[in-house]
Amino acid sequence: MFFDNLHGLARVVIISVLTYASLVLVIRLAGKRALAKLNAFDLVVTVALGSTLATVLLTKDVAFVEGLLAFAALALLQWLVSRLSIAWPLFRRLVRSQPSLLLENGDLRAAAMARERVTAGEIESAVRASGIGRMEDVGAVVLETDGSLSVIPRDDRPLTILSNVRR
Repeated sequence: MFFDNLHGLARVVIISVLTYASLVLVIRLAGKRALAKLNAFDLVVTVALGSTLATVLLTKDVAFVEGLLAFAALALLQWLVSRLSIAWPLFRRLVRSQPSLLLENGDLRAAAMARERVTAGEIESAVRASGIGRMEDVGAVVLETDGSLSVIPRDDRPLTILSNVRR
């Protein structure tokens, strides 16, 4: 009921230690970007690493070295995509989304909200969370590439930080 045999338990313990150590090593070699949540692609890689870890730990059909190779392949692919994104703007546009302006100077941008499937309530929640009590005091709300909402207080000066934001 609780386990099949001691061999299976020992396998999980040994593979857990080896896999965890290997994953830490691969992530350290891959750099800080390996577990970043900068965009949807980064999130997919993070989830894939977790799924691979679970599969290696609990599936007897997947050998430890196969799991290690999967970790390394995912880290290498993420590194390659990030390098290609830096080198080629066209490739960057294919794999990365662009931030979107959802509110400007207190006014909701309905078309952008509909395109991004964001409700006024979600924007209001983000504004409240930022500590602003009036929509009129908001200079901009941006849907970032990682899905978070950035709230920028209204200021008399132009918002130069919006230069790469889709309007």
